[in-house]
Amino acid sequence: MMKRVLYILLGILTAASCYRFDPSEAYYTDGPIWPDYMDVTVPVGIAPLNFCYTAADGPVPVTTFSHGDMNISIKGREVVWKDREWKKLLEAAKGDDIIVKSSVLPDPWTIHVSEDDIDYGINYRLIAPGYEVYSKMGIHERELSSYKEKALLENTQFDGCVNCHAYNRGNPDNYSLHIRGSHGATLLNLDGEMAAYNTQTDSTLGFCVYPYWHPGGDYIAYSSNSTRQGFHVLADKLIEVFDLDSDLQVYDVRNNSLITSASVKKENVWETFPAFSADGRKLFFCAATPRPIPAEVEEIRYNLCSVDFDPATGSIGSRIDTLIFAEGMGRSVSFPKPSYDGRFLVYTLSDYGNFSIWHHEADLWILDLETGESRPMDKANSHDTESYHSWSSNSRWLMFSSRRDDGLYTRLFFTHIDENGQESKPFMLPQKHPLHYYSYQNRSYNVPEFVTGPVELDRAGAEKMINSSERVQFGFRWSE
Repeated sequence: MMKRVLYILLGILTAASCYRFDPSEAYYTDGPIWPDYMDVTVPVGIAPLNFCYTAADGPVPVTTFSHGDMNISIKGREVVWKDREWKKLLEAAKGDDIIVKSSVLPDPWTIHVSEDDIDYGINYRLIAPGYEVYSKMGIHERELSSYKEKALLENTQFDGCVNCHAYNRGNPDNYSLHIRGSHGATLLNLDGEMAAYNTQTDSTLGFCVYPYWHPGGDYIAYSSNSTRQGFHVLADKLIEVFDLDSDLQVYDVRNNSLITSASVKKENVWETFPAFSADGRKLFFCAATPRPIPAEVEEIRYNLCSVDFDPATGSIGSRIDTLIFAEGMGRSVSFPKPSYDGRFLVYTLSDYGNFSIWHHEADLWILDLETGESRPMDKANSHDTESYHSWSSNSRWLMFSSRRDDGLYTRLFFTHIDENGQESKPFMLPQKHPLHYYSYQNRSYNVPEFVTGPVELDRAGAEKMINSSERVQFGFRWSE
C-alpha cells in the first residue's frame, strides 16, 4: 500500500514538473514577447523575468543576454531562466544595462538593473472579479526574489470576506486586517500580538476600513463608509461601487480610542481614503459633495484634501486644504498614497466616483509635494484601468494594479521612481511560466502592499479569533 501511494505521488510530481509551453493558451498583446519586458527597469533582487514569444510559428528563437564578458543564450519560444544564472547576471549588471538580442527580431532591447533595492515581498488579496458573490478569496504573500507564494488567511476558514489589509511602511509585525460578514472584526497585530476588535461605535458611521498607519506606529487612520454597488446598462461599463456616506477617524493604538473631529465628519461632505504624510503631521484624504444616488452617480467627484494632525495629542486640525481640485477638471481622485520620503504623492484620477478599479479611464497621477505640480504618469499608464498602488519602503518603487491585458483581471506591475519623480516603463510581476500561469489564474490581484519581511500570521489562531464572538471594543473621543 505504501509503495502504491509513493508511485502516485511521484506521478503527480512528475506531471507537475513536465509543463510544456503552448503559445495557443492565450494572447494578451500585439507585441513580439509577453509579458513585455523590453526596455524596463528592474531591481537586482527580482525573480527571473521569464517570457514567451507571441508568434506561434517560424524559426525557434535564440535569445542572448549580454553584459560585459557575460553572454547567456536561451533557445525556445518560451524563455525560462536558471535561477543561479539570472541572479549572477543581475548582480554583474547592477546600475547598468543588460543587452538583449533575439535571432527572430530585428532590434535589440535593454533591461536596466537599478541600484535601488526592492522590499522582501508583497501581500495582496486574490479575488474573483465577480459582483454579488465574493466566492473564495484570501490574503496572499509573494516573495519578490522568487516565485514562492503562500496564503496567509482565506475565507474558507470562516464565513465572510477578508479585505482592507495594511502595514506600517511594510513592517510585517504591525498590520490591520478587516473581516466582513457574520464574523466581522478587525485583526490588529501590534508588535507580534494579535487581537480581534469591534471598530464600530455609537458615535461613528460604521466599521473602520481603508486603514493607513501613522509613521510613528501609534495611530491608524480609517474611514467608515456606507458602500453600495449597482450595474450599468452601457456595454463598456460593468459595475459601479459608491458610498452613500463616509467619515474619517484616527485610532489611538496605545489608548484604544477612535478620534474624530467636526472637520472630517461633516454632514455635507463625504470623506474617504485617508493617508498620513511622511512626517505624520498631515492627513491626506478624498472629499466629495454628496449627490443623489443613483440619479447623479456620474456627477460625484472627489478632490484631494489635507488636514493637520498633531501626533503628540492625537488632535485633528480644523482647516481643510484642497490640494487637487479635481472637480473643476471634471475628474475625481481616489487612493492618495504619499511616498515615505515625503517628496511625492501618487493618486488615481478617473471621470467620477471613488471606486476607480472598474473605471477603464482611470490613470495614475503624481503630485510633487514640494512644488505642487501634478501630472499623469504616462510611462506607467495604459489604455485600460490603473488603480490601487503602494510605495516600497525606500520610495523608489511603485506597485500598482492594472487591467491592461484583458480588461477584466487586475494584474500587478512595478515602476521605478527616480529622485525627480520620473517613472520607468513598468514590468509585470514575474511568474515561472507566465503565459500558462495568467491564462489559468482566474482571480484578480487586489490591494497590493509591500512588506519588508515575511508576515508571521498564525492562521489557526486567527481562525479561532474570527469565529469566536469575543471582540475588543474600540473606544471613542472627539479631537481636542
